[in-house]
Amino acid sequence: MSILPNEIVLRPRFQIEMAKSKDSILNSFEKADLPPFLVKRIDDHVFIKFNRKKVHFWSPQLHLEINDLNEGGSKIYGLFGPNPTLWTFFMFLHFGVATIFIGLGVWAYSSASLGRPLTLQIGLMVFMVLLWFVLYAFGRAGRSKGKPQMHELHQFMNRILEI
Repeated sequence: MSILPNEIVLRPRFQIEMAKSKDSILNSFEKADLPPFLVKRIDDHVFIKFNRKKVHFWSPQLHLEINDLNEGGSKIYGLFGPNPTLWTFFMFLHFGVATIFIGLGVWAYSSASLGRPLTLQIGLMVFMVLLWFVLYAFGRAGRSKGKPQMHELHQFMNRILEI
């Protein structure tokens, strides 16, 4: 089993090889009913997240994929990540800021070609760069707020897998 580093990366991944069969692992997660964790299984995938009482805006979730190995046993692929809705929203914001920045660059180039002033376009482009830094800072703040819950999810998974 790979151990989580002290510094949790944005979406940490890990792999664990187990001697148990895939079905026994999946069944152990299905039977797990330990608040505040909610476990949902879809085929070979297990999603672990927190219940409504313990969830906050930056709460992470753990996605596990369990595969059979040819020589017996199974392999678990894990991925920690934010709520998919939050992740999509942040990607949408980054894409929007990038699109506006490129549009402003085209506008600035056109204005420069026509010999018009660039003050507005350059000012707005600087504002977009500052907005990128603000989004980055919010992402880092969210990651640090979700880190304790990420460790709780990892401990819960270890308890279920009896590691």
